[in-house]
Amino acid sequence: MLAALRVVAPRLSVWLEVVLQGVSRADDLFYERLAFLLAALETPVGEREDFIRKFRLWLEDMDYERLTDFRSELQYRLALALDLEDEEDERSRLMLKIADGLAGTRARIAGGLNRLFAPGRGIDESFWAELEETLILADAGAGTAAGLCAKLRARAGIEGLAEAGLLRSVLREELLALFKPVRRVSLVNPPEVVLVFGVNGVGKTTTIAKLCHRECLRGKKVLLAAADTFRAAAVEQLEIWAKRAGAGFYSKGKGADPAAVAYEALETGLREGYDLIFTDTAGRLHTKTNLMEELQKIVRVCAKLHPGAPQRGILVLDATTGQNALSQIRLFKQCVNIDELILTKLDGTAKGGIAIAAAAEFGIPISFVGLGEKMEDLRPFDAQLYVSTLLADNPEPE
Repeated sequence: MLAALRVVAPRLSVWLEVVLQGVSRADDLFYERLAFLLAALETPVGEREDFIRKFRLWLEDMDYERLTDFRSELQYRLALALDLEDEEDERSRLMLKIADGLAGTRARIAGGLNRLFAPGRGIDESFWAELEETLILADAGAGTAAGLCAKLRARAGIEGLAEAGLLRSVLREELLALFKPVRRVSLVNPPEVVLVFGVNGVGKTTTIAKLCHRECLRGKKVLLAAADTFRAAAVEQLEIWAKRAGAGFYSKGKGADPAAVAYEALETGLREGYDLIFTDTAGRLHTKTNLMEELQKIVRVCAKLHPGAPQRGILVLDATTGQNALSQIRLFKQCVNIDELILTKLDGTAKGGIAIAAAAEFGIPISFVGLGEKMEDLRPFDAQLYVSTLLADNPEPE
């Protein structure tokens, strides 16, 4: 089998095809092959054993036995643990996932764009009106649509473009220019405190679980702080996810002061050497002043104990709400720093263009998008893939 691995393409998906040949269940043969693959990739013995132990516990917890039930999760975990997420096969899987997730949005606008950019069509006032309408239908927003059309008009004039088909690539460039990369500052004094907030029902607690899962697979020591004390189910849910991911968990139970939970969790993180703390906060209506003040209190108490904390503020948005997401960004931004956006429920929505509107109006980086219910379905946001998929470019992975 080692000889077979040496002659195939050096890609994780191909390696898995080789070592899992003849394997159908999570039995002794499966674990023997998994250990062989990790050893062949020169994974240190301790890391190898830890990976297998955690994966075995996860399979038992999820009650999965058939390979078809957990193969994609296995590849996802291996890609993170072995730092292979940017390899070609992983990018291909990501592109397919985003393409599937944006199917509803693309179906809504692809036909219109194909008609607009048809070979031989001229650029006239009806073209600009149709383009603006098509962008609005994708939920890019009236202001953003008008702004993009104005930029395209200007470039068409400067570059002497007379055919509509020549503007597809220009639109792609202008869309890409909207998206800022996520900037991360290397911390001298851990733990890094990440405050996660959003309105009710956006999938905030599940998103934190997925973020925790990713970081644990990367070898980080992670603590989940249950500062959503208004909903007992949120505390219980977070504790279950922490156990599954192998993360630490801190709670004072339902009804406790959220700021006290955040403060004491940070004390624990400092004392026990955690790398990262994700602090879950109560889902709140952005119009409720007292709850927004509570969020500010959490920020203040963390900063007192650990200067610079929280180092990141993440706003979780439900992509299906469309333009309402913009008002949420606007009002949360008045209350607390927003360093990143995460768009959940992007799979299947016809309103995926909200990412364009958010980027254009606020310039806040989008770090992840939710494309399904599984742990592996929280994917890093890739502007290149997003725009290409939205415009039905179908590019080759870069």
